[in-house]
Amino acid sequence: MSKPNPVVWFEIYVQDMPRARAFYEAVLDVKLEALSAPVPDLEMWSFPAQVEAPGAGGALVKMKGAPSGGFGTLVYFACEDCAVEAGRVAAAGGSVFKEKFPIGEYGHIALAIDTEGNQFGLHSMA
Repeated sequence: MSKPNPVVWFEIYVQDMPRARAFYEAVLDVKLEALSAPVPDLEMWSFPAQVEAPGAGGALVKMKGAPSGGFGTLVYFACEDCAVEAGRVAAAGGSVFKEKFPIGEYGHIALAIDTEGNQFGLHSMA
């Protein structure tokens, strides 16, 4: 019996929450929801997630002392056709690092940089 995917949560650290929320809502065509902060000086907005559906939940996080930017961890968002979401990136204030390209039997990806300097991926089978 195989184990389930061990990735259960991700956080994208930001400095300007309204700007970051607007960016991800525009690019992914989703509505983020406010989460109650478990500690002071913390603001969190979650991406849509369903516990019974595949994939990991996650949130934009603004926390004192936690910088944004960098390329150490890469979060991929599922898409029908990642070229569509990549096409929304510039208009939302980000930049496309690498346009949609094939990754063999695993589909296609595009890489982009958000308004906070974080790199993220877009993945689709088409």
